[in-house]
Amino acid sequence: MECSRLYLNRLQNQAAARDTVVVIDVLRSFTTAAVALARGARAIYPVEGAAAAQLLATELPQPLRVGAVGGGAPMPGFDRGSSPAALLQEELAGREVVLSTAAGVRGLQRFRQARRLYAASLVCARATAAAIRADGTRAVCFVITGEWVDRDGDEDLACADYLEALLRDPATDPAPYIARVRASDFGRRFSAGSWEHLPPADLELATRADCYDFPMPVTRSGDRLVIRAPG
Repeated sequence: MECSRLYLNRLQNQAAARDTVVVIDVLRSFTTAAVALARGARAIYPVEGAAAAQLLATELPQPLRVGAVGGGAPMPGFDRGSSPAALLQEELAGREVVLSTAAGVRGLQRFRQARRLYAASLVCARATAAAIRADGTRAVCFVITGEWVDRDGDEDLACADYLEALLRDPATDPAPYIARVRASDFGRRFSAGSWEHLPPADLELATRADCYDFPMPVTRSGDRLVIRAPG
């Protein structure tokens, strides 16, 4: 299987990947999404831009609006920021979630035409690798969303490296990749406990590798993208 990587913030003049694309956002978009699905959310709609997300929310019955701007602060006017720990306090069974974030969601929208599209983080990495293997794909592209001018993005690179390793050897130990997430520029901001809106509890959740047994395939419903846990 051929594996490649693209960086969301380096995409100028790069061709779009068309086969299997895995958009990675460990801290925190797709850890938050996985927690929402594990807690019973019926569907997650990743929407780019606050205005479009708020408009969609008016069309859904009792949606939870989850959003964050660049750097991690909650999006004004939304119910929750993109905090997986915060979602542990929400009643989500049967509800729909509108998710708008500066990195992960933007990556999904950028690659919405891929043959197979996944949202991924460390918490569902093994299940994601298993789904890719089962699909028989020949080429998979990992999209790194966490690299910014002030961040190395190694939390997402670590997840990509772990996924690639799992595709080659399902018995791969996640410990070295967990350590890299914690040591990444963004990971250290969470562990410091001094950055507003970046709680250590989110890092603890994000580094529970493979704690969920489902992947997060992204499909289209009309002109919308939607994430549902299989089954």
